Amino acid sequence: MTPAAPSDAPAIHELVTFWADRGDMLHRPVGEIYEAIRDFKVARDGDLVVGCGSLHIMGADLAEVRSLAVAESTQAKGVGAAIVAACIEDAHALRLARVFALTYRPGFFEKQGFRLANVMEFPEKVWNECVRCPFFADCKEVAVVRDLTPGER
Repeated sequence: MTPAAPSDAPAIHELVTFWADRGDMLHRPVGEIYEAIRDFKVARDGDLVVGCGSLHIMGADLAEVRSLAVAESTQAKGVGAAIVAACIEDAHALRLARVFALTYRPGFFEKQGFRLANVMEFPEKVWNECVRCPFFADCKEVAVVRDLTPGER
């Protein structure tokens, strides 16, 4: 697991687009990926990016795991879990209290120590970003959150 470099943005975009085209996540413009590249971690198989994810700071004690995607050929090998673990490690280093995600796969996140949550626990997300989403009125994503204990921070 390594921090992403600007040169990784096209590969990250390709992974996200692959899953977004199948309805498993939301699309993300490549320009937005470049802007947030410092938030991203990537997993590699040789020189090939096979997984990505980012930790986006939402407030003084809150961050979101975003754009978690793993190549179809690399599924079920622990890559997604490793990316989430790297995001949690960053959250610990930043002394954040909570990390959340909006996902179509809550079971995956529950295995990583997250619990189901009400999206309204994250008004920063809902009123700054979700309202601009074309699926806002009929959102099918499930909110999950992991509370980081003071000992973990």
